[in-house]
Amino acid sequence: MNEYQTYNSQILLDLLAKSDEYAFTELYDRYWQKLFTIAYNRIREVQVAEDIVHDIFASLWEGRERNEIKSLENYLATAVKYMVLSKIKAKSKARVFRKSLQEAQVFEMPVENSLHYKHILEIVNTEVESLPEKCRLIFKYSRNEGMPVKQIARKLNLSPKTVENQLGKAIKQLKLATRTFLQIFI
Repeated sequence: MNEYQTYNSQILLDLLAKSDEYAFTELYDRYWQKLFTIAYNRIREVQVAEDIVHDIFASLWEGRERNEIKSLENYLATAVKYMVLSKIKAKSKARVFRKSLQEAQVFEMPVENSLHYKHILEIVNTEVESLPEKCRLIFKYSRNEGMPVKQIARKLNLSPKTVENQLGKAIKQLKLATRTFLQIFI
């Protein structure tokens, strides 16, 4: 393998085209540091620069049989340039997306809607408190704590069917209580 160190890039490319793994290893050893430095100086992130270098060499290996590279150094420098630009563009798109997502989440509810929402919550809370004790407890375990039916049944020493029936009863009562208000609101 030491003899590969004496070959110029063109000979190594010719050997690479014949799937010579030693030629590929020599090209990698010879150029990875330069490519990493170029990528890192533009991106300033070690992991991203490493990914760029990896992708370039993976592409070089995958296209080894059909590559018609005249100047390997120019080819690699150009590949780094385009990969860096691609990463920067992807980051920019992600930043714009995150910003638009944050802006979309920070919307202000009109005062009227806010008051209606608050009123609906008051009605629901009042109705929940007026439920029979066991029904109220089951509903709160289910909705507030997110407990599944079987876990509630074990905790309260009830059958899962009883828990389901009590949840159905609570939901039915809440629907009735909010129906008229929601019809006015809509």
